[in-house]
Amino acid sequence: MNLIALGISHNSAAVEVRERVAFAPEQVAEALVDACDMASIEEIVILSTCNRTELYAIVPEEAEAGDKAQMLIDWVANYHHLSAQELHHYAYLHAGGEAMRHLVQVASGLDSMVLGEPQIFGQLKSAYAVAHEAGTVGSEFSRLFPRVFSIAKRVRTDTAIGENPVSVAYAAVDLAGHIFSDLTRCNALLVGAGETIELVARHLVGAGVSQVVIANRTLGRARELAQKFGAEAVLLAEIPAQLLDADIVITSTASQLPILGKGAVEQALKVRKHRPFLMIDIAVPRDIESQVGELGDVYLYTVDDLREIVDQNLRSRTTEARKADVIIDEGVRLYTEEMRSLAAVDTVKEYRTMAEKLREQELQRAQRALARGDDPQQILTQLSRSITNKLIHAPTTGLKQASVDGRQDVINTARKLLGLEGKAPQLPAAEEPEQPELDLPPLSVETTRRTLQ
Repeated sequence: MNLIALGISHNSAAVEVRERVAFAPEQVAEALVDACDMASIEEIVILSTCNRTELYAIVPEEAEAGDKAQMLIDWVANYHHLSAQELHHYAYLHAGGEAMRHLVQVASGLDSMVLGEPQIFGQLKSAYAVAHEAGTVGSEFSRLFPRVFSIAKRVRTDTAIGENPVSVAYAAVDLAGHIFSDLTRCNALLVGAGETIELVARHLVGAGVSQVVIANRTLGRARELAQKFGAEAVLLAEIPAQLLDADIVITSTASQLPILGKGAVEQALKVRKHRPFLMIDIAVPRDIESQVGELGDVYLYTVDDLREIVDQNLRSRTTEARKADVIIDEGVRLYTEEMRSLAAVDTVKEYRTMAEKLREQELQRAQRALARGDDPQQILTQLSRSITNKLIHAPTTGLKQASVDGRQDVINTARKLLGLEGKAPQLPAAEEPEQPELDLPPLSVETTRRTLQ
């Protein structure tokens, strides 16, 4: 398989390096064509995400994978105006079956920063579609990528690699789903406006939470985030009022002091007639006073509680990843065997054409004999004998030469190809050449005595 996978990812380089080799969506189509022209690549797909930039390419059969990889590194460096030597330090290369295995692992989320995350599958499908549209997908990728997607889908279906949350933000929302039977009837109050709260908001909206309010120290940032999810933005001072309607409270700020105390929550519970709260404090230091957890109608969880859930789920995903490896190995092996069988198609076609030509020649010769009035029985016998002799002539000559050369392996392989049972008898070992006999006169008794003395 003349496939190579060249990449730089979170496993090999920091974000400062990754962002310099990333391809913007509007650049990819042009870059694909340019790579084919400049690096003499037959087919190519470029995958560029926040965590990886990878190039999958089909190189000529006679090309060395390392040489083509170097050409691609030079091309990437030139395209992004970077040092090829620096990129070489961070890049990794896979070739042949290992390249396909890596590609399936990427598609399955097994090589992701968050093990088993599903987004990469769609990103890879989009990358393939862009390359197809740009004309850099040929016959080999047309076979390879659908098989890669099929194996990756089987990994997702036959294992639980993506079932359990392994991010704190998602674990928080998953926990809410276990506490409340119907999230679509719940209101959420999010305190903070950083990356974690943004992820929480995305997961909550995806889960169908009916209303989301974002409280932050600065209203501008809260509004900016709220616009993304159709939420409401308020200042921290409005939290006590918002507690009256909130069912889920999730906090993640950089405050050095608690933002929510026992008194405020207790007062809200009285107005709510003790309708329960789920409160999740993801912040360090904590945003919610620990005494809040003492209140009877409050379910309070800290980041450590979520970490335990995440760690347990991560162990579960790691176990499922081992199951996925078995599926991937089998998928790669079957595909490789299919591709190897295709390599024999041209030979089979050529041999069949030759056989048909021989058959047609002998048939015409038999028909001419019949037209002359020759004996039909003799004509049929001669026809069958001639076809047989001509078909077995080349294999017979080859087998004889293999025997002369002592090639037992060739003879055994030929027997399998010809459908003969068992192995061929072992070729005799090469015999030592006979020593020539010396024609010497017999020694007399006197001569023998003189020799011994």
